[in-house]
Amino acid sequence: MPAPAPARPRLDRLLVQPRRAVRVACALTGTIVIASVLLIAATPTVASAVDVFGALRLPGEAAFIVGHRGDRAEAPENTMASLELAMDDLAYVETDVQLSRDGVPVLFHDTTLERITGDRRTVGELDVTELRRLDAGAWYDRDHAGERIPTLDEFLAALADRESARALVELKADWRPDEVRTVLHLIERHGLRQRVVLQSFSLETLFAVQRVSPTTPRILLIRELPADPVPMAERLGVIGFGTTAASVSAEPGALEALHEVGVAVLCYTLNSHERWQEVSALGVDGIITDQPSDLDAWLAATAPGT
Repeated sequence: MPAPAPARPRLDRLLVQPRRAVRVACALTGTIVIASVLLIAATPTVASAVDVFGALRLPGEAAFIVGHRGDRAEAPENTMASLELAMDDLAYVETDVQLSRDGVPVLFHDTTLERITGDRRTVGELDVTELRRLDAGAWYDRDHAGERIPTLDEFLAALADRESARALVELKADWRPDEVRTVLHLIERHGLRQRVVLQSFSLETLFAVQRVSPTTPRILLIRELPADPVPMAERLGVIGFGTTAASVSAEPGALEALHEVGVAVLCYTLNSHERWQEVSALGVDGIITDQPSDLDAWLAATAPGT
């Protein structure tokens, strides 16, 4: 007898659903792909210097103005009176943050309270309620007697009310990651992620910010620029350097190298026409000053169209 023809596969076997393990694997793969796409879409991108400061300056172009501790020419530094004047008139205001004994971020520059309030203790030795009782304006003039040391929360609320204002917030000394989170929580709560730049002289602090929130824009404050600052900028993930006029004049190639990789350069704290002219000719992006109104008038006279 002839050999029987091989059996044809039954159509119902071809149409049977894949085994359960295969179905589960496919479902998991799809879920992972969708989750990955959503995660990428939801993760905020790192702000660049151009995002925050606009186009980087060429030599001779007008720098943006930053009010140092507010407008110190018109009101006592780091008080709401000074900071609100600067926020009303300028695109950028600079202030300093320290932690009270009970962990509340407050605006104050000096190591001790003595110069401003007459109290010889430090910010960290007093609770926020004790700090708020001190007079931070009488040293300046009688009209500002009774001004208080603001909390960061109070300052950020005022900043949020001014849509065009931005802030450079210096974290004084060394901050741990958990302390940095306190500041970042306030920034997020007020919806100011892209309008507040954190800055510090402390590498420990900047690494803490990078660890806790790598997308937060930040600046390294440094008294002398290295000849090649680009590797440092890349390691820290900063969008800018804040430095002295003397440093920029001594290392003009450093400024050019930073601009080539999209990193801004700001100079502090410049209060004379000679210094303004010096750094503007080199193409510095921002000038931090105690005399913002005078600098604004000088720029209007020397750089028409600003």
